[in-house]
Amino acid sequence: MRSKIVAGNWKMNNNLEETEKLLAELSAKLPDTEAEVMVAPTFVNLSRSAHVLESSTIQVMAQNMHFEENGAYTGEISADMLLNIGVDTVILGHSERRAYFGETDELLAKKVIKALEKGMRVMFCFGEELDERKAGNHFKVVEGQLKNALFSLENGAWDSIVLAYEPVWAIGTGETASPEQAQEMHAFIRKTIAQAYDTAIANKVSILYGGSVKPGNAQEIFSKPDVDGGLIGGASLVADDFVAIIKAI
Repeated sequence: MRSKIVAGNWKMNNNLEETEKLLAELSAKLPDTEAEVMVAPTFVNLSRSAHVLESSTIQVMAQNMHFEENGAYTGEISADMLLNIGVDTVILGHSERRAYFGETDELLAKKVIKALEKGMRVMFCFGEELDERKAGNHFKVVEGQLKNALFSLENGAWDSIVLAYEPVWAIGTGETASPEQAQEMHAFIRKTIAQAYDTAIANKVSILYGGSVKPGNAQEIFSKPDVDGGLIGGASLVADDFVAIIKAI
């Protein structure tokens, strides 16, 4: 049985006071659900968030990490630093990290390996840009991103991998991704993993959808057989919206 997951990526939003207020609201309104609920506050608020939620079922994850254990990497955060404050899940490969900070599949492969070596869980993001979708290269792009960053892993490593498909072309572009398009790509992703590994691994890995999920479309998207939840951006910053999305799964 695949895990159902609703994760909120808070990006570069919310100071400490705002973070604590949102966490309190979410904790108070959290519905009874079998789904895993996660939030990714900014680095400076991770430790406090982990402390605030230590008796909650809401999990705290990091938005990024470096592939080295320590050293002269100004501004970077290591896996050990995250684990030391009680954070054992990390988002890697987010479209904004790829686009704004030049993160490549090769770099991300190093990060994934380090996180897994440290016993962390990885939420790996990937997805095609608008020009790639319009050119009909979306399946090829997604397959390449998976192959380059993940397909050198041993079978057992997939127990610690969650996938998050981000159709970058449908985020802030005016274009709209339908639930059917989400299902089509998620089914392709699962098929691709089955071909590279086996059907058991493909059927066990959770694949989240990260294309502007909102309360109004969450239930229809989550009803698709290969969609196991969502990586939520802006809607996760509003407690009532995030709770409505959690209820939808």
